[in-house]
Amino acid sequence: MKRTSFVQNLFGFGLLSLWGCQFEGKKENPSVANPERKTNSSEDIPTKLKEELCTAWIKSEEMTLTNVEQMPAELFTYKYTKEAMSFSEQWRHCVIYTCGQLAARAGLENPYENLKLPVQMTKDSVTDELKKMYAFVRQSIKEMPKEKLLSDCEFAGDTIPIWRLFYAMENHIIHHRGQCVVYLRLKGVIPKGYYGW
Repeated sequence: MKRTSFVQNLFGFGLLSLWGCQFEGKKENPSVANPERKTNSSEDIPTKLKEELCTAWIKSEEMTLTNVEQMPAELFTYKYTKEAMSFSEQWRHCVIYTCGQLAARAGLENPYENLKLPVQMTKDSVTDELKKMYAFVRQSIKEMPKEKLLSDCEFAGDTIPIWRLFYAMENHIIHHRGQCVVYLRLKGVIPKGYYGW
């Protein structure tokens, strides 16, 4: 399901009704207008959220590992200025930040709490840690109680639901993946195209 369809379904037919919002105007009977379209009951919403989040993170892992695989192993310490993070540091940061934020804000056990990753990592180490991070995220989504998924947490000066925190963490990875695309180009590697969601 596309992100726009998910949000439309979530807010148009799911959570808004849960919170008692009412729409003015003509109400459509989904079974008459479109017999194949089903409305979500309030019990279905967390289950659907979990499915959508897992799908998003599976695609994120695929795109991330595509990016990492393209950089030659001998260039993982490459940085375009001395102040910048190296290619491997970009991914190290993503692993530590993602797990740390989810653990602290969603009440999860941080797999990196007592584990210190080296600042510069090999290609194999980066790949292994990224796979562990993505497995941790997916497992956390699957095992999280529905009430917790819909509960709120503080993030970036705002209060957001935990399910949205998972998207915020994926957005953070997108930011660094974009930077790593530039690293590839600066070293003469033409990034493989990847599309969509």
